[in-house]
Formats: sequence, C-alpha cells, structure tokens
Amino acid sequence: MDRRKFLSGTAAASAGMFLSPESILKDNIVNATGEPAHKIITCNIRVALPEDEEKGVGWSSRKKLCADVIRSQAPDVICLQEVIKIQMDDMRSFFPEFASFGFEGPEMDPIPVGYHWIAKNPILFSRERYELLSGGSFWLSDQPLIGGSKSWGTARARHANWVRLKDIESQKEFRVINTHLDHVSQDSREMQIGLILKESEQYQQEFPQILAGDFNADFRNPVLDIVKESGWTDTYASVHGSHYPNFTGHGFAGKESQSTRGPIDYIFARGNTKANKAQIIIDTDEGRYPSDHFFVSAEVEV
Repeated sequence: MDRRKFLSGTAAASAGMFLSPESILKDNIVNATGEPAHKIITCNIRVALPEDEEKGVGWSSRKKLCADVIRSQAPDVICLQEVIKIQMDDMRSFFPEFASFGFEGPEMDPIPVGYHWIAKNPILFSRERYELLSGGSFWLSDQPLIGGSKSWGTARARHANWVRLKDIESQKEFRVINTHLDHVSQDSREMQIGLILKESEQYQQEFPQILAGDFNADFRNPVLDIVKESGWTDTYASVHGSHYPNFTGHGFAGKESQSTRGPIDYIFARGNTKANKAQIIIDTDEGRYPSDHFFVSAEVEV
C-alpha cells in the first residue's frame, strides 16, 4: 500500500454547520457523456442502545438529525451499518421514496425486539432512478449461507448485502456491496474481507462494483492493502490524494475527538468506474451529531 501521510486536520472533510434538507438542492453532476453520476453514501448510524439514551445520544434524540444529514446529501444509494428493527422502521419512514434490501432474515425472526449482537447493513436505493435486478446476502464466516454464523475469532456475526441495479434512464448496470467488518480481531477482518473480494471476483473485471461500509481498519491497516491489491480503488483517495482527515469514528465528540485512529469508513470502486467527488461529512447541529461516525459519500461515474 502507498503509505500516505496521516494528516491531523479535517480540512479535507466537509465543513460548516448542518443545513436542513429543504435548503439544499441536488447537484447536477454529469459525466462526459452527459449522464449523471451516482451519489453513494455510507453511514454507520450507531445501533440503538439503552445506555446511549441515558447519555443523551440515544437513537430517539438523533434519528431525525441522522435522516436530515443523509437527505441533505441527496444520495441515490444509501449504505447503512449497525441497524436494528426500530431503526430500520424509522429509516423506511424517513425515506419512502427509497426501496430497501438486506434487513430481514431468518436469524432475526425469533428475537424481533432489542439488540442481540446482530445488527444489519441494509442498502436503500432510489425507486425513481433504479430497477433492482438481483440482490443477496452472505455471512462472513466459513458457512456464508448460514445466518448468524461466526468464524475466525470474530466477536460478532458479520455479513455483507449486495444489490445489482440498473439505471432506468441510461440502462447501465452496477453492483453495490455493503458490509461491516469485525471490530476486535485483525485475523477475522482479513478473512472477512477476503471472502467479500473472492465473491466479487465472479463478475467480469470491467463490471462496475461499489464496496462500502465500516471496515474497522484505517488506511495503514493490511486490510486496505488486501482490498487495493484486488483491483479496488479508494474513491476518497482517488479524488483527494493523500489528504485524509484523521478519523471517521469519533464517539459523538465530532471534530473535538482525540482519536488518533485514521478513517475506518470507506467507499471503494472496481471495474469501469470513476469517482468525481468524495466527502467525509462532518455536519452538526449545534454540536449534536447524527452518529458516533462521520458519514462518507462519493459521486461515481459508471
């Protein structure tokens, strides 16, 4: 991996106070052929926890802010991590114009309420812009078809969701994969990402694919080497070069966080794709943040 300099500032991230979605118009970003780029956003929204409610940063107090920050980005595709049922119900309510894929599963049916160590990574996409051609889920274990299965010392069951979309206007197809790697074990992270990459390689090399999520690994971690050596491009780095902000996970402290860990949330692209813009979203409402992570967006040509 190209060992980029670790920058301590967040100047390369988006700046300014949070603006309501009503005050923001969707950018008309088009490529050389006149076709609009696809706006992808990845958001670890922080699972709804009772202890967060006690601290004043629970889901009930930030869910509207979370939805407003996402909507202000005018995304076409939304990749979410750390989602349980109450949060998925809210997101569907906030984004009725989006279809969703990858929340429901048999491993959740016996325990419909609460957080039972399994949080999902659903993908939302514009009903107006896209046709869903196919989609699927697999678990990051040595039994990928068994919901909730764990391997390689992972602290929690992890999985990946994917959708294959067709742009209704251009008729071009691309694929989006959304995941969340283990937060404890480096060995499990490397095995998990290896499984995702192997699965993606069954598609032609030029077929456009997007890989988004929380990797629990900063840009100095070997996990990122594995991704790049498999032909994937970090959209943020391709736009901004070495100008990385110093973190995306901030523990609700935002820009005041003392974290020395680099960014752990990414959007990668493979195949016939090109990133036009990329942004780490640090929007705040008077010091209130929508999550304990900054969200990440990219505008990608297909």
